[in-house]
Amino acid sequence: MEEKNENMDAVEIESVSVNDKEEKISTDKQTEIIENLNNKIAELNDKYLRMAAELENTRRRATLDVESVSRNRAMSVAEKILPVMDAVQSALKHNPEDEGIKSMQRALENAFTQIGITKIESVGEILNPQFHNAIQMVEKPNDKTATNTIIEEMQTGYMFGDTVLRTAMVVVSK
Repeated sequence: MEEKNENMDAVEIESVSVNDKEEKISTDKQTEIIENLNNKIAELNDKYLRMAAELENTRRRATLDVESVSRNRAMSVAEKILPVMDAVQSALKHNPEDEGIKSMQRALENAFTQIGITKIESVGEILNPQFHNAIQMVEKPNDKTATNTIIEEMQTGYMFGDTVLRTAMVVVSK
């Protein structure tokens, strides 16, 4: 019986040492697994943040694209209306007392204001190639007129917001 007890004690000692090794291996393995999981979490978190940023950028680009398309359509319509205003202004030059033509001009000017189209002021201004197209240069009408001053507007220029729809065609002093 003592022999059995000695054998049992030996088995117990071996199993404890094996268990201690297993625990030590398990602890090393656990540390490795924890590191791997932490790395995986960091990688997935990075992917998540990148995807969230990409989604936000896509939303921002889509909003800008919609605004750009809307602005381009409005500018296209505005450019098609400008000849109508030119015709009304021309008719008003030939018949300045016609109330029907004056009424049409006011209606178009109100529509332009609501759309965001503004007239480029020219006469009396210094020539600015960004806003004016000089089609003719003439001698100064008087000594008070500065060089490159616009003295006559042949065709009105218009802006849509901060974009030039059409430059004004002008006569400039030299």
